[in-house]
Amino acid sequence: MRIVVLAKHVPDTWSDRHLDLSTGVIDRQGGEQVPDEISERALEVALRYRDAAGADGGELTEGAEPVEVIALAMGPAEASAMLRKLLAMGADEAVLVTDAELAGADAMRTARVLAGAVRRLGADLVLAGDRSTDGGTAVVPAMLAELLGAAVLPAAESVEISGEGVHAVTVTDGATVRLSSGFPCVVSVTDQVGEPRLVKFTQIMTAKRKPLQTWSLAELTEGADAGALAGAASSVMVSAQRREAKEAGVLINAADDDTAVQQLADFLSARRPR
Repeated sequence: MRIVVLAKHVPDTWSDRHLDLSTGVIDRQGGEQVPDEISERALEVALRYRDAAGADGGELTEGAEPVEVIALAMGPAEASAMLRKLLAMGADEAVLVTDAELAGADAMRTARVLAGAVRRLGADLVLAGDRSTDGGTAVVPAMLAELLGAAVLPAAESVEISGEGVHAVTVTDGATVRLSSGFPCVVSVTDQVGEPRLVKFTQIMTAKRKPLQTWSLAELTEGADAGALAGAASSVMVSAQRREAKEAGVLINAADDDTAVQQLADFLSARRPR
């Protein structure tokens, strides 16, 4: 089985992030770029399944099919450092699609490029985070499934993979939904699927010897996908403005006097939708 895990390098969520107001996109020139945490959780799901299929020492249990886990990303050349971390976590190999023409690609173009890469890799299962911490569109996995003609299991809080297919649980506002699909399929996961494993120093050193391929758009668009990828346009941000700083809230202390109730009523009345 071949499992492709979608990965994305994003600004560190613990650092200050800023929009470039001239382009409307995140300024990625300053600060550390790291693997999106949800990408690490998606990879963990794949690694758990692979681990369950094999024994210590990397030997497969009797009757088990070999499982290959590939981390796939689209981004600038610097994203290779992020993929090396996923290789250290346990991915067998990694692929980075990088091209200056893809800078600022929107969700649709991103999905088209990733679909081309997934077809080239021949994946049985694609795992992804349900949304990235920088864009947060939460639509790429579903778009990817549509382009691949595969089923999509969205926003899974738990995932069980077998040789026949995938079972997942999705929680909505009104229900808990149990989903299942055969292969090929695309599964997006939430942060409820579990914590990613810690990386040891020896794994970091081993990751340096694992294969990391870099594909340009020209290489990826050879053949049937050329028109769909090369001619795909990106959305353009028309305008952006900085969010206003938060102001101190109104403090109403009921212990001061008997006017607290009236103060609260006036406060709510002034903010009532008209």
